Amino acid sequence: MTDLLITGGTLINEGTRTHEDILIRNGRIESIGSNLQVPSSCKIIEAEGKWVLPGLIDDQVHFREPGLTHKACIHTESQAAVAGGVTTYFEMPNVSPPTLDMERIEEKCAIASRDSLANYGFFLGASNENLEAVKSADPARIAGVKVFMGSSTGNMLVDEETVLEGIFRNAPTIIATHCEDTPMILANEEDARNKYGDEVPFAEHGNIRSREACLKSSSMAVELAKRENAKLHVLHITTEEELDLFESGHDRITAEACVHHLWFEDSSYATLGSQIKCNPAIKKVSDRDAVRRAVMDGRISILATDHAPHTWEEKQGTYFNAPSGLPLIQHSLLLMMEMCQQNGFSPELIVERACHAPARLFQVKDRGYLREGYWADIVVVDPEGKTPVKDTELFSKCGWSPFSHLTFTHSIETTIVSGKVAYHQGQLQMDCRGQRAQFCKDRR
Repeated sequence: MTDLLITGGTLINEGTRTHEDILIRNGRIESIGSNLQVPSSCKIIEAEGKWVLPGLIDDQVHFREPGLTHKACIHTESQAAVAGGVTTYFEMPNVSPPTLDMERIEEKCAIASRDSLANYGFFLGASNENLEAVKSADPARIAGVKVFMGSSTGNMLVDEETVLEGIFRNAPTIIATHCEDTPMILANEEDARNKYGDEVPFAEHGNIRSREACLKSSSMAVELAKRENAKLHVLHITTEEELDLFESGHDRITAEACVHHLWFEDSSYATLGSQIKCNPAIKKVSDRDAVRRAVMDGRISILATDHAPHTWEEKQGTYFNAPSGLPLIQHSLLLMMEMCQQNGFSPELIVERACHAPARLFQVKDRGYLREGYWADIVVVDPEGKTPVKDTELFSKCGWSPFSHLTFTHSIETTIVSGKVAYHQGQLQMDCRGQRAQFCKDRR
């Protein structure tokens, strides 16, 4: 493995900015400082005028493998990840067949070991039938337990109260939940059909998958977690009302926001339609702005993507036929940096929410920080660079982006994964392979 020296950059890490160099040997950060003793064989990465950040840890992606690989696969989506500065991802279980036991976890890890340019971890899915598999899961080998609570896009709905109680009482890791109430959504769908027939406008999505459906399910999850003393992480918060369920600094009941919910709002449906149809739905501008404020004050602990690609052809269907989800991971860090320009975020805040917090809450070993002895997962950002979004430069297999009309005001210069250059100046290093993320054993 080639030794690397990142020199001349501004390190943004643990709330500070420092002008220091980083020496990388054997995949790890050996030294951080000035006037470092450097081996003659060391490869130099010049970062003058650039920001040097920990690589992002995206705790929620859907890479569609196995079984849905016409949409995406681990190989293509990990390329998009490293091009976007994401060095570690945690992939969701609603694939085909779903990831409902440790055997399926190991099968996916084998694929990732062969094909993934980024580091990887996988969620164990919960169902109404696999409580024993959840209870016996090895906490050091899974990112967490994923519960589709109230709503599921992959036939993984957990709606039996005794099973839910058993999961919250016995899960050996953090529980990550998708919270929407299915009976309320179905009633809203019926109302929309009665009003519009099959031509339901996409702008109705936020009313169909309503704020009330989100709040009812999220409230239930928080109540269960408190009652069973479970460690709970509520994914992709979209409403102002849900934010009252969370407290800044709480380390057992936490919440996440995704970049598309922080950027788009309900007027965006007029131009983007099915491209931004996702579950839970993008809602009102007041919700978006409230979630942004919660990111800044700490009620939202983690920033992620919920990267969920579908083919362009699939997205051309009518409201009830077009699937929910959109590709995001290649531009998530750039979008966060754009919000620094517009809305009071800072690069330090982004590093805390997208790097440090996921490592801390999911108890990832030796990643998420620029620290001596830690794995060298690093992204170099040019704050003066420009990134126009072009279909010809997209790495996600689906080949489209909801940001095709944008030119970002930053660029990703270099991404280093476990000490290896994975992406540099627009070019992927296709021989790079990430590593399996390691988690602490005691995670309850």
